[in-house]
Amino acid sequence: MTFIQSLFFAGSAAIFAGVDVAVTGSDTVVADDEEGYGDVEDVPGKIQGKPSVFPYVGVACLGAILFGYHLGVVNGALEYLSKDLGWIVSTLLAGATVGSFTGGTLADKFGRTRTFQLDAVPLAVGAFLCATAHSVQTLIIGRLLAGIGIGISSAIVPLYISEISPTEIRGTLGSINQLFICIGILAALVAGLPLAGNPLWWRTMFGIAIIPSVLLALGMAFSPESPRWLYQQGKIPEAEMAIKRLFGKERVAEVMNDFSAASQGSSEPEAGWFDLFSNRYRKVVSVGAALFLFQQLAGINAVVYYSTSVFRSVGIASDVAASALVGASNVFGTTIASSLMDKQGRKSLLITSFSGMAASMLLLSFSLTWKALAPYSGTLAVLGTVLYVLSFSLGAGPVPALLLPEIFASRIRAKAVALSLGMHWISNFVIGLFFLSFVNNFGISSVYLGFSMVCVLAVLYIAGNVVETKGRSLEEIERALNPAI
Repeated sequence: MTFIQSLFFAGSAAIFAGVDVAVTGSDTVVADDEEGYGDVEDVPGKIQGKPSVFPYVGVACLGAILFGYHLGVVNGALEYLSKDLGWIVSTLLAGATVGSFTGGTLADKFGRTRTFQLDAVPLAVGAFLCATAHSVQTLIIGRLLAGIGIGISSAIVPLYISEISPTEIRGTLGSINQLFICIGILAALVAGLPLAGNPLWWRTMFGIAIIPSVLLALGMAFSPESPRWLYQQGKIPEAEMAIKRLFGKERVAEVMNDFSAASQGSSEPEAGWFDLFSNRYRKVVSVGAALFLFQQLAGINAVVYYSTSVFRSVGIASDVAASALVGASNVFGTTIASSLMDKQGRKSLLITSFSGMAASMLLLSFSLTWKALAPYSGTLAVLGTVLYVLSFSLGAGPVPALLLPEIFASRIRAKAVALSLGMHWISNFVIGLFFLSFVNNFGISSVYLGFSMVCVLAVLYIAGNVVETKGRSLEEIERALNPAI
């Protein structure tokens, strides 16, 4: 590794320095699946070459930071632009929908690292156009490009992390994606603090996003390609080199043997989009799409949107303080989820999360309607909001993006992840479009009650359709989701 690479990755490695990756119990960890998702470990209590993986996960998480930053940056800047430009938020979501579908195709065709580099272009150009815009049209184009960029990031960040992570800590590293999205949102909040004293600061806020975009492109130039993707492309020497960088040279032979064994008798071509809806894959793809649909229909954006007015009702007049409390709750909960992902498992966290969200929504709804609770309505509303965000961040937030690359077979993984993320952005867009109409027609209390019912349905669906992936091979997961295969 050159001096420049060492300097670039030093910060990324430091981020993960405190991650506990010790393996207790058995001295041997078996390969995660036929597709080489996880690898054989023979070192008691340790993961060979573990420091090699973390810097590259850190580089990929720059895409997650940009995801959160672009989502959050407009909220503070909007009132300093124009009160008539609220719909530029929808432009970002529309671009993200396009980007999420595009990301899977690009990742399959050009590879994961090259797609990251391509993704940095709309992210950087979009930020630049927004920062220098002197017309509404330029600002909209910039937001559209940024949306395409975060849509691609939403698909390829969890995909890349899952394919380079050791089985034993795949859950922890995968959930870090959501943590960095939360950090990106908080970074946007911090970046907006000088706005009160300098109304033109919004240009700097948009321009800041150029820096991590450039770092993402540079970092991926030094990062190894997914060895799974390289092997599938027939690039055997390159796959061996990637394995050596990620896991150490002593692991090359056994991992390549895993890849070879997984491909025995398989001559299937790369899956097309229509293959996702075949009898073979339809059920597992529907699970991925349903998880993101429930995630959005459970009301996370509505709770965040109304958090400021809820906090004002109990005397917290500062928008920054209200947003900071919600953001801090999200980061705290996601951090806890990261430590539990490989211990408690994905399915149990999802059920716990949606159950907590259902209870919190009931508390929010009752605090606004029950006369007996009127004296405590403000306090209960704040408590319900914080508990809801904490519950969301424990499972409903981080788990879907982690679970998807695990439940999808290698042949369909990139496109299926992209399709599921497309459902995320489409439902996000639709909810943003109709949410206020529902509030005006039925009242916020009734809407909160509806969100609670969605959370209950999510618990029932997850209990009956989602399999636990902790410590399980992808082959076992796919067979459990579709026994006919």
